[in-house]
Amino acid sequence: MTFDPLAWLPEALQQLERDNLRRQPAIRGSAQGPKIVMDAGERINFGSNDYLGLSADPRLATAVAQSLKRFGWGSGASPLITGRSAPQAELERHLAALKQTEAALVFPSGFAANAGTLGCLAGPDDVILSDAKNHASLIDGCRLSRATVRVYRHLDVTDLRAQLTDCSSYRRRLIVTDSLFSMDGDMAPLPTLVELAEQHEALLVVDEAHATGVFGTRGSGLCEMMRIESLVPVRIGTLSKAIGSIGGFVAGSKLLIDWLFNRARSYVFSTALPAACHAASLTALKIIRDEPQRRALLLETQRRLREELSGQGWQIVPGDSQIIPVRIGEPAATMRLAQMLSERGLLVPGIRPPTVPAGESLLRISLCATHSQQQIERLVAAMKDARK
Repeated sequence: MTFDPLAWLPEALQQLERDNLRRQPAIRGSAQGPKIVMDAGERINFGSNDYLGLSADPRLATAVAQSLKRFGWGSGASPLITGRSAPQAELERHLAALKQTEAALVFPSGFAANAGTLGCLAGPDDVILSDAKNHASLIDGCRLSRATVRVYRHLDVTDLRAQLTDCSSYRRRLIVTDSLFSMDGDMAPLPTLVELAEQHEALLVVDEAHATGVFGTRGSGLCEMMRIESLVPVRIGTLSKAIGSIGGFVAGSKLLIDWLFNRARSYVFSTALPAACHAASLTALKIIRDEPQRRALLLETQRRLREELSGQGWQIVPGDSQIIPVRIGEPAATMRLAQMLSERGLLVPGIRPPTVPAGESLLRISLCATHSQQQIERLVAAMKDARK
């Protein structure tokens, strides 16, 4: 009998099925937006991270088309081999201006930015203190660094302080956190983290993936809103959420960016994104600068929706962001509710382990500035019916 090295897969997949954790692929047949076509059915989309509604904005499409005429599509090689495109270099200048840093570096994805940055800022002689609910890309970056990793309880500065006190023997100490957490929609206590980093001579690394474009007078993120921009040496972001494009980036000093350019493996050994992607991001940054009413509307909408759902009796994770988690608990109940909403024409993703811890399955309502009042009312009505 021929040996099958993957003979274990059917049982493993069946176990996922029994645990209500098996995902099934879906096909989107439309542009991203407040309404999308999923598996040939139209849904009001409450699952997207396109927070400002820019991904299908015709101005981005025009920028892409113009870029394609000059630069074509494929980049051909790593930026270190065939060079950064002119739009990438311009984008990096604009991102540095948005973040008010000396420089910035664009990676192929937000995941690559996190993994590559942590992988070359820490090593075996160092320790990383990581929030328990950090994004998987931060977690994997910590692991790739080969540093000692200590996880502190989510948002618990007392636990972090105690662990920092016990880490004085390491060569370097890093505190790593999301600013806005992607599943719970809550915010890191960034001013306190800045204080702890200074007291314990630690390097603070903040991922602003879900905050960039949404918070702050300029739309720079929570570091701007909390007035600590100049106190956070390493700030990471993504171009694929509020900016509506693709890619990740790191903003900081010229020395930091030079080091990452030379040593971040996910940058050095990845083909550069097409110039057209950078052109789209540049256009989106201009819209973010010129149309602050988008983020103002988004944040007002989330406030009203939180009040409505809390009034219905749903367990809403406290917060003040466009990510509104409705805690259900178990995967089966979560997916039944998501299916019921889907049958009402609403896409509200059910989130299960391993994305969230066991026992914390939830519906993740993600708002966009382009959701209409009528669409919000349909969601409120459907959630009300689900409580009956």
